[in-house]
Amino acid sequence: MGFGPGPSNSIYVHCDVTDEEDVKNAIDTAITAYGKLDIMLNNAGIVGPNKPQIIDNEKSDFERVLSVDVTGVFLGMKHAARVMVPAKTGSIISMASIASNVAGVTSHAYCCAKHAVVVATPLATNYNGIQAEAFENVIHLTGNLKGVILKADDVANAALFLASEESKYISGQNICIDGGASIVNSALSIFKHPENI
Repeated sequence: MGFGPGPSNSIYVHCDVTDEEDVKNAIDTAITAYGKLDIMLNNAGIVGPNKPQIIDNEKSDFERVLSVDVTGVFLGMKHAARVMVPAKTGSIISMASIASNVAGVTSHAYCCAKHAVVVATPLATNYNGIQAEAFENVIHLTGNLKGVILKADDVANAALFLASEESKYISGQNICIDGGASIVNSALSIFKHPENI
């Protein structure tokens, strides 16, 4: 519909992605306000406590991560499809992570959930305990692209491409925006080898 950024073109809707009524309401509010839903970006995610040894993890923490990172995505897809399928238009994009390709880069629950992005977001930097610039440098070193550092805009641009007409024949793909880190550095892991525990 050509809406630009700013408060005159945006609305806020409280949405707990683990609550189906909240997700349904968010979609219905968009339809009421704008007449249609063009893009659904499932990007909510939590990582859970940083406990590399599985025996130290709590079931409640594990279930909370899966509830947000997996069930939340399912609910977003379900209710976006509810309005997009009859309209025969729209793009559903679900952000994942390098954790979807390389085991051991973050918590057990997060690796299982395979959600969020590997850029300098507060989620990633808080989990690793490093500042955004240092985190970007780590990601740069694990990839195979010289002179290029991953930024949040790179992920946003990929999402815009997937939502555009130029990607109309792309469906069901896991597109890694990681500078090749997930294919060239499988040693990247927070988990200790059993011999070192």
